Amino acid sequence: MATDRRSSWLKGVLDLLVLSCLTDGESYGYEIAKALDGAGLGEIKGGTLYPVLNRLEQAGLVEAEFRAAERGPGRRYYRLTDLGRAHLTAESEAWSEFHRAVRTQLHAGGTAP
Repeated sequence: MATDRRSSWLKGVLDLLVLSCLTDGESYGYEIAKALDGAGLGEIKGGTLYPVLNRLEQAGLVEAEFRAAERGPGRRYYRLTDLGRAHLTAESEAWSEFHRAVRTQLHAGGTAP
């Protein structure tokens, strides 16, 4: 049950989290998934992550570039666009407001510390 709940919460904020992984520079899918897992968000599988990256690219929030590798398969690197940075800032503020409202309500109901 907790896994289903976390998965539902994650769906609502995954785009924002992926954009946040690109604030310090470009990255590729596996590294983004590793960063999210390392942040305690659990394993994000490729079947979930790559459609998000494609959607963000189609929206002009990220740019992607395929690079061949000397060994092994090439990688598609993603980086934030200026529009992506502005979107990340606005949506981060909106998420923070939503989070505060949820915490306020939980506290009012006596269920939050």
